[in-house]
Amino acid sequence: MEDTIERRGTSLLQAAVRYAEERGWDVAAGTWTDVVDGDLRCSCGEGACLSPGAHAVRGDWAASAVGGASAVRRLWEERPGAGILLPTGRSFDVVEVPEAAGFLALARLERVGVALGPVLLAPDRVMRFFVSPGAAGKVPSSLRVLGEGAYVVAPPTRVGVRGVVQWVRRPTAVNRWLPDAGELAGALVYAVGASR
Repeated sequence: MEDTIERRGTSLLQAAVRYAEERGWDVAAGTWTDVVDGDLRCSCGEGACLSPGAHAVRGDWAASAVGGASAVRRLWEERPGAGILLPTGRSFDVVEVPEAAGFLALARLERVGVALGPVLLAPDRVMRFFVSPGAAGKVPSSLRVLGEGAYVVAPPTRVGVRGVVQWVRRPTAVNRWLPDAGELAGALVYAVGASR
């Protein structure tokens, strides 16, 4: 078990460094999971933690977000198995929709040739579309936007026993330039309505 946790910590570190180096994203180290008496437990100590291993450690988490490979490495030296948190409202915002609506919108947007940014799928069955900052004023209130002061949990962070956060569309050189939220809003609103 110790070997598995160590490998997981190494892949988390590698991913966090890639996000900082290749994308220029700030990164924060979140909580982590430990095996205690055969159970997977969150480092926060809360027995009924809703996001074990995948949330901020403290309320001032945003101040600890860093950019650059060496700063990220120092964070993960202190907490090798920490979940990866990417602050929103800095380099990107995120528009969230339920998983079914997200896949419907993704197919529709790809079919009409809209240039998309990275897209995440988390074990909470929510799809997260990365868009340029300032999204809140560009989409209807029926869509949830994560902007300044929020974060997304990034792959390959594990959310307790529920599973691992995954990329549906990975960050690549092709999707380096993020779309404006307004470009996606129509398809996302339609998909949310159609998937109910």
